[in-house]
Parts: sequence; C-alpha cells; structure tokens
Amino acid sequence: MATLVETFGGRPLVAPSMREVPRETDDDALALADGIVAGTFDAVIFLTGVGARALLAAVARAGRREAFVDALRRSRVIVRGPKPMAVMRELDVPVWVMAPEPNTWRELMAALEARADEWSLAGRRVAVQEYGVSNTDLLDALRAAGAEVTAVPTYLWALPEDIEPLRRAVDAVIDGRVDLVMVTSAPQIAHFFQVADQMGRRDALRDALARVSIASIGPSSSAAIRKEGLEPAFEPSRPKMGLLVREAAERTAH
Repeated sequence: MATLVETFGGRPLVAPSMREVPRETDDDALALADGIVAGTFDAVIFLTGVGARALLAAVARAGRREAFVDALRRSRVIVRGPKPMAVMRELDVPVWVMAPEPNTWRELMAALEARADEWSLAGRRVAVQEYGVSNTDLLDALRAAGAEVTAVPTYLWALPEDIEPLRRAVDAVIDGRVDLVMVTSAPQIAHFFQVADQMGRRDALRDALARVSIASIGPSSSAAIRKEGLEPAFEPSRPKMGLLVREAAERTAH
C-alpha cells in the first residue's frame, strides 16, 4: 500500500497493526475436519482464505489431508469472498455459493436466501470456519434462518510483536501530522485504539481522528470505525486496495 500511496503523491506512514497467530492446539480444527469427513454437516462456510489454509494445514499435520479434501469435494461449500474461493479452486473443490462484493455477512446471507428454493438453511447443520474475531452477526443470522451452527476459529489476530510503529502512528495522528487514515480491516482500528489505550491516549486519538479523513475499505471496517464513535469519510466503489488509494487521492485533490 505504501507504494500505491507514493504513486498518487502521498507520503505514507506505515504502521503494521496485526499478525495472524495459530491457535494453541489443532484440536478444534481437527474436530471440525473430522465432522466434515463423517458427513456431520449439511454445508461448510469458509470466511477467509487464511482460515481455510490454516484448517488445511492442521489436517495435513495430522495426516488426514486426502480424506478431508475428498470430503470437501462431496460437501456443499459456501465462501464469503474471492480469497477462500481461490483456496477451493486450488483443491478442485466445487463452491455452491460465493457472496458478492463487498463480501460481508450480509451479502453472504442474501446469496443464500436467493437460493432458498433450491436449498434452505432451515434445519441444516452448518459448519463455519471463523477467523480472529467471531462474526456474531453472521452466526445469529444463520441461526435465525433455522440452521444449527458449529463455528470454529482456525487462527487468531494479535498485535504485532513490535508495536513501536503503531505507537508512533498514534502520536502522529494526535499531533496533527496525518491528513488521512486508511483502514483496510476491522481488527486494524481495534488494535490502533488498543495501543492508544496502553499509552493513555485513547480519548486523544478519538478526538484527533474526528478531525481527519478516514478512508474505509468496506462495510466491516466502517462498522469498526463507527463502534469507536467515528464516521468514515468514504468507502471505495469496490473493496479493493488500489481503488481505496486512488479514490482517496481524487478526494483529497479537490
């Protein structure tokens, strides 16, 4: 992203805000995989590409990869967006439904509801591969539609091992040295405020962010921003990094 910002004439202040960390054990992931192999579930929902790969890696470590992939090929597989779709294509696993852009839980539910005449969630046993933070909105919506849901996170989000760049970014925003903040995922904004809280500057950061333009990649990030009492200036026409930077540049040029 830094290179993109420079391409459009900006000066990037890069502050990595999160890292993927494995869960302490593979037990839950393997239990989910075993259920898929046994035909326990009527459908499997993959929310992220990283999570799908993490589940596949756990199964491979246990020596069960071939049986798991074969079971997926026989399953009704649903994906939230292009990244888990890419993993399924690599495995030659057919995908029944992929949520359209901006690939949030709302689009996923709408896509399922659009095909309810063909296959309904009511009474179905549905496995959900989750990620760092549980998507309770999706789980609640699935249950409200009558599904019996089993949700298993296959990895977690954590702060970077080195949070000094984040600390410097907090100071820069508060000191008025930043004109635009770009948020490309919900955990980023949560971690930004977590570090500010550790610094005793949470309120100062919120006040400062209210005075700058916040560009959000899409609805999930925007929801996290609003949770902090702030309002994103805009979302790009499509949830793509290049469009986020380009459209931010166009807006700031006026």
